[in-house]
Amino acid sequence: MAGSEQNHASADENLRLSEHDLELISALQIAPRVSWQDAGAILGAHPATLAARWERIRAAGLAWITAYSVGDPATMNLAFVNVDCDPGRADEVADALCAMPEVQSVELPAGHHDLLLTVFTETLPDYALRVAPAIRAVPGVVRIHSSLGTRLHQAGHAWRLAALGAKQAAAFAEVAEARHAEGVLPATCRDLLPLLARDGRASAAEMARALGRNPSTVQRQLTRILGSGLVSFRCDVAQIAVGFPVNCTWYARVPPGEHAAAAAALRSLRSVRLAASVTGPANFIVTMWLHSVAEVMGAELALQERVPGIEITESLVMLRVAKRMGILLGPDGRSLGTPAAGRTPATHDGVDRLPLDAP
Repeated sequence: MAGSEQNHASADENLRLSEHDLELISALQIAPRVSWQDAGAILGAHPATLAARWERIRAAGLAWITAYSVGDPATMNLAFVNVDCDPGRADEVADALCAMPEVQSVELPAGHHDLLLTVFTETLPDYALRVAPAIRAVPGVVRIHSSLGTRLHQAGHAWRLAALGAKQAAAFAEVAEARHAEGVLPATCRDLLPLLARDGRASAAEMARALGRNPSTVQRQLTRILGSGLVSFRCDVAQIAVGFPVNCTWYARVPPGEHAAAAAALRSLRSVRLAASVTGPANFIVTMWLHSVAEVMGAELALQERVPGIEITESLVMLRVAKRMGILLGPDGRSLGTPAAGRTPATHDGVDRLPLDAP
């Protein structure tokens, strides 16, 4: 990544996004790897202009595109983990946990616990026997409390800025429609995944230079990856830059048998980023992005209106997000351009299967 991605000077100016910027980000949320030619035809802009605009946005850490290898939804495990730390050591522990590739998100909430983690592992035993003990072993960790995801109804990859008209959004959705190819993905193709995790729009030429391979060979490998259905792409944004600086998570209880109906009702709330059924005394988790802390009470009322019988047990406003879906974030929530070291995390892109995505 260029040095400018990690040196965000003139914060106020760099946080400004124009209407054209928001339209472009919205387009890439729908079709992360759309060609600039196709995007230009839909948006009525020159392809070179769009490419330059995206590079400016990406270099400022205001939006970024990542890729994830798809795991088996029948065996993958999703855990929401509350972490209690020794007094004064939450930041230190957060930094250590950010280095663990299975820990996809690290948030520091205002509440009873010091950290909230989103953790993906390939199996439940992998979490129970390897990852959970590794989290507990981090210096400064006192105890952890795990809630296991049983169904992920809605997640961050589906959240939209909604800056496009209906016809434009439909056009990008048509461009993004996947064309899957059968067959096992060769190991040489998987070498591209860490590069796509860093930049989901990386070209074959760029990856060829990084890997020391022939560009035409990498192009064939990239085509195999894109058509395999084994990789999911996601365009994410810095909350503060799009007017939703507050991230709030609620733990709640929903009557048995009402979870699917609750999730369906919550889809009408544009602010909802995550809705998941989980194990434990609180059996439902909801995350929203809000304009201000003053909106928390209104959001809780909206939850109660749309989900009869819901009982909110805890609300957590995040003071800081150190890592989101494998990408390290700065204090202002902008991407530092550096995914955590280690293997590319596995996720799944289908709703109502596990795992899907982080908020």
